[in-house]
Amino acid sequence: MDFRAWTRFLRAHAALTRELSSRLETAHGLSLRDYDVLVQLYGAPDRRMRRIDLARTVILSPSGITRLLEGLERAGWVGKHACESDARVTWAVLTDDGARKFEEASVQHRSDVEELFSSRFTGEERDRLAELLDRLPLVDGGACRT
Repeated sequence: MDFRAWTRFLRAHAALTRELSSRLETAHGLSLRDYDVLVQLYGAPDRRMRRIDLARTVILSPSGITRLLEGLERAGWVGKHACESDARVTWAVLTDDGARKFEEASVQHRSDVEELFSSRFTGEERDRLAELLDRLPLVDGGACRT
């Protein structure tokens, strides 16, 4: 078996995510994981998700999402709310400040994605790549993928 494509995929993913995260951190004080949480909450109904569903969507353990959300809560971008009908459920809710932060960061992030990724392919190639990547297993339950 030839691992060239797999190795190239892993290296490209690591390099792109490292650069995108660095740019978000420098310009907006957000890691790529922080941004992913804001994306998911921004696109969710009522801009909220159960914390366990959010953990699955951004591919973190329950303790990992807790640590990530604690930082976003301290910044005032995400709130923590108990479910009125089930005390076992806790919601992560995007605050108005969090929505503004996401909107500010998304302008540059989209530009960075265009520069580092999209501009390297034609529209037809991006469509084909998306089609090919759709064959891979993904985490289900995301509100939105950007």
